[in-house]
Amino acid sequence: MRDVAALAAVSLKTVSRVVNGEPTVAPELAERVRAAAAQLSYQPNLTASNLRRGDKKSFTIGLLVQDMANPFSAAVFRAVENVCNASGVSVLASSLDEDPARERMLTAELIARRVDGLMVVPTGQDQSYLQLEQQSGTAFVFIDRPPRLIAADSVVADNYGGTVEAVRYLLERGHRRIAYVGDLESIQSARQRYAGFTDTLAGAGLSPDLKLVRHNVHSREQAQAVCAELLAAPDPPSALFTAQNLITTGAVRALRARGLERSVALIGFDDFELADLLQPSVTVVAQDPAAMGKLGAEILLSRIGSAGTDFEPAQQVVPTRLIVRESADVLQDAAPQAGMSE
Repeated sequence: MRDVAALAAVSLKTVSRVVNGEPTVAPELAERVRAAAAQLSYQPNLTASNLRRGDKKSFTIGLLVQDMANPFSAAVFRAVENVCNASGVSVLASSLDEDPARERMLTAELIARRVDGLMVVPTGQDQSYLQLEQQSGTAFVFIDRPPRLIAADSVVADNYGGTVEAVRYLLERGHRRIAYVGDLESIQSARQRYAGFTDTLAGAGLSPDLKLVRHNVHSREQAQAVCAELLAAPDPPSALFTAQNLITTGAVRALRARGLERSVALIGFDDFELADLLQPSVTVVAQDPAAMGKLGAEILLSRIGSAGTDFEPAQQVVPTRLIVRESADVLQDAAPQAGMSE
């Protein structure tokens, strides 16, 4: 700034006013400062500027999702970015990869960068380590899964209700041997989806065949192998419920490899790209990650804007939607089959 002031033949204070957009500088002087800054390739030090601000705001937030390569996480990020950019706030984002140690490391790094707030898809089973920062004024909103052992806002999907709707759809078409292929049991949303599965069967007077249940499936390749094993069993399922989008794509590959894509029904939780263009097109329980990201960002910015105000943390539940396509329209005899009891 001193170099810019010398080149423009103005005071350091005048340069500071121009850099900070203050309207009290004469247009001619402001233009001289901007020309000198451009000639010297000057960039203001935002960190130093923020430290001098009375409110100590950095106008940045952190966003920690599970995997930026996953379409769900990418949609959340884009929605958060849109809301924040419209408010002049930058977003620093990273992936957690279902690693609690990485969650702690990245939250610490972002807090050290003095972000005004954090949006987190929690991985670990204990977020109480954030309480001190929360008490110090950092705002937190948790996305997709509620936090554990800390009181904070969260925005989640209707995991239970969406699964109930999907399983009922299969039951109405006569399916009784319905396989369940789910994500890591440590993930609360996965547990909620399995609860929706078992409760819906129980409501129909059925008990699940545990030989048709698979948990802790967390990749497309693993899902393909698990579904292939289920389909090759002596008494295979007539329908598959897959509880995550990568699991669903693995199931599609397994069905096609055995030529069963029009013989075994399939419903997946989470929509995914080109699901409507596959043959048969894939029925899904669609979440609304854009709505979740938008709502979460709006809540976070409101908390940042009302720092120091007491409030009661709340959980917002975003509805899901069953999108019926061809893969779920395989009909079965409504009579119960071996392996499930009424």
